[in-house]
Amino acid sequence: MSEELPAGLLRLPPLREVIARHGLNAKKSLGQNFLLDGNLLDRIARVPGPLAGATVYEVGPGPGGLTRALLRAGARVVAVERDSRTAPALAELAEAAEGRLTVLDADAMTVDAAALAGRGAHIVSNLPYNIGTALLTGWLSGDEWPPWWASLTLMFQREVAERLVAAPGNGAYGRLSVLAQWRTQAKIAFTLPPRAFVPAPKVESAVVHFVPIVPMAAATAAKLSALTAAAFGQRRKMLRASLKAMPGALEAMVAEGISPEQRAETVPVAAFARAAARLG
Repeated sequence: MSEELPAGLLRLPPLREVIARHGLNAKKSLGQNFLLDGNLLDRIARVPGPLAGATVYEVGPGPGGLTRALLRAGARVVAVERDSRTAPALAELAEAAEGRLTVLDADAMTVDAAALAGRGAHIVSNLPYNIGTALLTGWLSGDEWPPWWASLTLMFQREVAERLVAAPGNGAYGRLSVLAQWRTQAKIAFTLPPRAFVPAPKVESAVVHFVPIVPMAAATAAKLSALTAAAFGQRRKMLRASLKAMPGALEAMVAEGISPEQRAETVPVAAFARAAARLG
């Protein structure tokens, strides 16, 4: 595909050189850990499938490593970055991309991503660790389903990634597992060691891919969120105790064949979804 790329992208200096020239040391306060290995970045860009002609929404591009990989894959990229230090480097990348990269100086927690990227966009991001879970739950909890995005390909700490894909009975299974799996297919695409990043974090990371599916039940995200918050809020307690303060919750679970003596960590995702639907 290299012959189809804008010539400017082919002439870009190495990412490490860009970082050094602009003084872009990763800031812990912004949850930044830069991934510089071009092969790994291209591997992330391949996870959603072919991106030629597609729109990708990226949060926190930093110096633009993943952005470059997405552009190399043929995507049009809309990126949101709140670290103003990266603006000159990203402006150079946007110029080289010849209209295929739009960068907004904004907070990803407050922007209207759907309006920026448009329906059918893929979300691909090495998410800042400090806001990754909050952004994900927002994208999973929209009232409209199928959602505006076509897929999510996101980087998390490995511990968080394992919670997202965990099955009932697994020690990692919890509220985040249910919220992720009731209306998406979530899988870990691959893991990355700390040494892949600058600076190296203390934990391993993992790329998780999410594809929307038909919901397991006609529950609302708000009801499912409330039910799982109550059930897992005291995860070592039986449901008859943990759901005591939520009217109708235990009865809804029993109607789905779940025993009051069970603990939340043993309840299947589908049972949670159907019980939440019973709550209206």
